[in-house]
Amino acid sequence: MEKLSIVIISYNEEQNIGRCIDSVKPVADEIIVLDSYSTDQTVRIAEEKGAIVKQQAFNGYIEKKNDALALASNHYVLSLDADEALDQALQSSILKEKENFSAAGYRMNRCTNYCGQFILHGSWYPDRKLRLFDKRIASWGGTNPHDRIELSQGSRIHHLKGDILHYAYKSIADHVAQNNKLSTMAANALFEKGKRTRLLNILVNPFWSFTQSFLIRAGFLDGFFGFIIAVQIAHMTFLKHSKLYLIQKAAK
Repeated sequence: MEKLSIVIISYNEEQNIGRCIDSVKPVADEIIVLDSYSTDQTVRIAEEKGAIVKQQAFNGYIEKKNDALALASNHYVLSLDADEALDQALQSSILKEKENFSAAGYRMNRCTNYCGQFILHGSWYPDRKLRLFDKRIASWGGTNPHDRIELSQGSRIHHLKGDILHYAYKSIADHVAQNNKLSTMAANALFEKGKRTRLLNILVNPFWSFTQSFLIRAGFLDGFFGFIIAVQIAHMTFLKHSKLYLIQKAAK
């Protein structure tokens, strides 16, 4: 059976890190947590669970995940956030692949728990993520905060049964606060990449984001929280374009 490293990034995740580590123990040969100097009990819990903990100041999601990747001693790596966990079906799928990894990368669905309810429709499900891969031909790319694994061209990718369980938001207030944080990060990253927006984008893009999540992708089937999520996706889009627009004006 081939060996697998698990790498997890964290900051003040004492409520989640234990669940995350417990869920990967059945498939892990090595568990590494790259922490950003948490001020709660994250580090203590991770060490008690048997993880190797390293510390590094936060330097961006993409940058930090690449730094965590470099710490892994095995060729194949599963990368998770501290608020994620593997369900039993995904554990079984990974164990089967460990007998002989046949692909360069593996995608899996991610199912988000929102205010205590798992969301099964809309823009958030199946939310396919490429998280298990051969690190020799992979690196994190994208635009912060929307990171993604990039494999060498032509690499074979296989989809695994089972879900990553994402324990994202305990309250709507948490979601609003995260929207504000991530939209600022996204606007700055887009500006640095030379991307620009217009007043028309500020008006139209949020409406389209809501329509896509709630109607086209059937977020209404998740009831009240499906509606709230669609509204918050539109809100995030509005904030991102508004902040980018203001950055553009200030730069002139």
